[in-house]
Amino acid sequence: MKNSESVTFGGSGLDRAAQLRDDPEAIARMLEHPETRVLPVWRGKPCLKTETRAPMWLAPGNLVFEAADEAPIFLGLDNRTARFARDISNWDPETVPDTIGAFLDPSEQTHPALGTDAVFAELRANMSALDPRSAELVATAKAILGWHETHGFCARCGSPSDISQAGWQRKCPACGAAHFPRTDPVVIMLITRGNSVLMGRSHPWPEGMYSLLAGFVEPGESIEAAVRRETFEEAGVRVGEVRYLSSQPWPFPSSLMFGCQGVATSGEIKIDPVEIEDAIWVSREDMVDAVTGHHPTLKPARKGSIARFLIENWLADTLD
Repeated sequence: MKNSESVTFGGSGLDRAAQLRDDPEAIARMLEHPETRVLPVWRGKPCLKTETRAPMWLAPGNLVFEAADEAPIFLGLDNRTARFARDISNWDPETVPDTIGAFLDPSEQTHPALGTDAVFAELRANMSALDPRSAELVATAKAILGWHETHGFCARCGSPSDISQAGWQRKCPACGAAHFPRTDPVVIMLITRGNSVLMGRSHPWPEGMYSLLAGFVEPGESIEAAVRRETFEEAGVRVGEVRYLSSQPWPFPSSLMFGCQGVATSGEIKIDPVEIEDAIWVSREDMVDAVTGHHPTLKPARKGSIARFLIENWLADTLD
C-alpha cells in the first residue's frame, strides 16, 4: 500500500536517540538545557493547547510537574530539541468526572498553573488535529506512561521496580530483573465480499457506530491466521486470501494494529454476542454516505483510526 505510512501515528521520522537512554549524564544535561520541553500527561490525557489542540510543551521546571512522582520519560530529539513526557496523575483537579478512562470522555481538565491556555483532553477525540510529528510524540508518551502506570512491580518477585534507561525500562532492585514496555499485536480486517465490506460494533460504542472487526494475535499465530480466526469467531464469516496493508501504533493502551484486507469465502453472518453486539455487510454506496455524514443511521469509525483510513482508501480504490 503506497500511502500506508500516512495513517495517524504512522510515524514522522522522529530521532528516538535510543543510544542516549542509558546515559544518565546526557539525560541530566538535556533536562537542564533551556530549549528542552516536556509534555505533561494526566491519567492518560495529554496536555493540549486549547485553541489549536497542538501539544503543550513546557519547560522541565514548570509548576505543573510538582505533582509528578517519577522521572520524565525521554521521547527523542525533535530537530535536535529534546522531548520528554511526564505523568502528573497525582494532581487532583476540583472535579473528576466518572467518564475518565471511558471509551468516550468529553471532559477536559484545566490546571491552575496553565490557566485557560491548555487542557488535558482525551487523545482519541483530538488525534486527527495533530501533525505527524506531534502525533508520533504524543502517542509514544501515552503508550510508555501507560505501561509505567500498570507495571510498577516486578513480574518475577513482586517487589516495587524503578524507572531506568530514561523510561524505557523498569529495573527491580530486589532481584535484578529488567522489564521492557509491552506492545500488543492486533489485526484489524477490511473483509470484502463483492461490493460490500464487513462491519461490526462493540457493546459500549455510540449508537449507530460500526467499524472493522479486530482482535489480538495469539502466541504462535501468524497475522494471516489471526485475520481468519478472528473474523470467523466474531462474525462466522470464512476468509480466504489475506494481505497486509498498513500498521498503526494505537496507544489505547498499548496496541500495534496490523491493517489487512481479506476476501470472504462465505457471506452468512453469525455473531458471537460475547465478542460483539452486531455485524453487517455494508455496500460501497452506503459506506460513502456514512463517511460523508449522509447516512441516516450508520456512523463510521472515528477519524484518525486505521479502520477509517482503510475504509477511505477502499472507497477511493487506493489500496494498491
